[in-house]
Amino acid sequence: MAQTMNITDLSLQQLEGLKSQLDQEVEFLSSSIAQLKVVQTKYVEAKECLNVLNKNNEGKAILVPLTNSMYVPGTLNDVAKVLIDVGTGYYVEKTVNDAKDFFKRKIDFLTKQIEKIQPALQEKHSMKQAVIEMMSIKIQQLSAAQAGTSKA
Repeated sequence: MAQTMNITDLSLQQLEGLKSQLDQEVEFLSSSIAQLKVVQTKYVEAKECLNVLNKNNEGKAILVPLTNSMYVPGTLNDVAKVLIDVGTGYYVEKTVNDAKDFFKRKIDFLTKQIEKIQPALQEKHSMKQAVIEMMSIKIQQLSAAQAGTSKA
């Protein structure tokens, strides 16, 4: 269970530690969202590429990627079926419509995951801002206290 604490009771050093922890959590959540968006974009692009597969393009010349930077010439023969990478080196043959449905499900899943993470990220940002404000108040109090003792 998470325990609640009043940040006004924390020392400046404890606030700095809490801010550092919140910085790491914000960075992690931001990075997670960015990675999910990259994958989501790849699925969107793959789904859009399926629109090219129609009878009009059957038999046309294409470039087939062997690696990220090497392509070989080929011919588009079967426009009714595609191979889908389902992860860990496994491919599944699907019809174009089934492939579109597959990509739609993946895109929807990633959208939901991003929507789940967004509120946590916003909450961490708010907490971090509150800690920064409290640190500023504590620093002002310390400065005022030191100024008061130096006059005495």
